[in-house]
Amino acid sequence: MAKQHSPRFLQLVAEARSRIRECTVEDVRRRIEAGERFVLIDVREESEYAAGHAVGAIHLSKGVIERDIESKFPDPQTPLVLYCGGGYRSALAADNLQKMGYTNVVSMEGGWRAWVQAGLPVEHGTAPTNTSG
Repeated sequence: MAKQHSPRFLQLVAEARSRIRECTVEDVRRRIEAGERFVLIDVREESEYAAGHAVGAIHLSKGVIERDIESKFPDPQTPLVLYCGGGYRSALAADNLQKMGYTNVVSMEGGWRAWVQAGLPVEHGTAPTNTSG
């Protein structure tokens, strides 16, 4: 069952969505099948990522993505596709990355739930531990 979000949070997400680009799970599937080069980033919490994530996705949680993105992907033109549980946190993260100068970032609508519902490949396990703070 999807979490019920507060009105202020939903307003914040709506504002972010007015400034970002979004894509569907099907768009991401087509990009993968076409061999397109992009980075798929799971912005959920580490425990969510460990429980299951899209095959090939790297983990940069919403709590650290703004801090760590430049060290991992210094080129602000790097194609980035962000996803979370349902498309809310990834929209907020995409908005912030754009504010940081990233020009090729999109948020995947429906997030992890849509990925699983579409029957796309998943894997389990934790991301490497980031000890920098």
